[in-house]
Amino acid sequence: MTKPRIAIPIPTSFDPAYNERSWPQYAKAVERSGGEPVAVPLDDLAKAAELAESCDGVLLPGSGADIDPTKFGQERNPNSANPDPAREQLDALLLETAEQQSRPVLTICFGTQMLNVWRGGSLVQHLPESPVNHRQRGVIEAHNADVAPGSLLASAAGLNGSAQEPRESREPSKLFHVEQSGIRVPVNSSHHRSIAVAGKGLRVVAQSPDDGVIEAVEDTSGKQFLLGVQWHPERTYDESRESKAIFDRFIAEAAGRTQNS
Repeated sequence: MTKPRIAIPIPTSFDPAYNERSWPQYAKAVERSGGEPVAVPLDDLAKAAELAESCDGVLLPGSGADIDPTKFGQERNPNSANPDPAREQLDALLLETAEQQSRPVLTICFGTQMLNVWRGGSLVQHLPESPVNHRQRGVIEAHNADVAPGSLLASAAGLNGSAQEPRESREPSKLFHVEQSGIRVPVNSSHHRSIAVAGKGLRVVAQSPDDGVIEAVEDTSGKQFLLGVQWHPERTYDESRESKAIFDRFIAEAAGRTQNS
């Protein structure tokens, strides 16, 4: 059986050390869930477009950059990192190609912010450190997120009984319990920006219960699997069954596309 090919941009055009540290984490998660990661360069759009055509899904990773705030009608906050025009251009190309051909898309951290801006949404440029510190790189459980029951995210992560096997039949997870406001899960956190207003056709499906920061969005059209999370499930693939489940579902969607093409 052919493995689904997943396009993953090189995270930055300016920080080789960051790229070498972070890109393999996404690739490893894709591989372990049954996919074939494909590195997409930032310096050759023609080659990137060719690679995009050969792939069955798109994963937009994190980055050490911040999206140019003029793209969502704001002046630059002094706490913002420099933008990365090459990465922004490539992400837009991959998102457009995926939308046109209904290819599955999973976005993470910067990638989720890029998805939101590409859809016409806006960002909070710099989050305060209280009541929740969202900048806790290396911490497995940084804060909670409330996930909307019945959402694609809840289904993909196996949080509402609509995953591949019933929740009740599996060993209980310490990362799972239901709150009145949603399904509450601890997540890691390594960002200082977040979504302010969701873009066109995007539904907010997870928020931090203590400060309302948007933690995930998904497409409302039903035409493609499109899920964006603000945290980093690739970093907790081994520790969190929910993180693994997100990748498993994403790769399964891409595999379904290869079988139907």
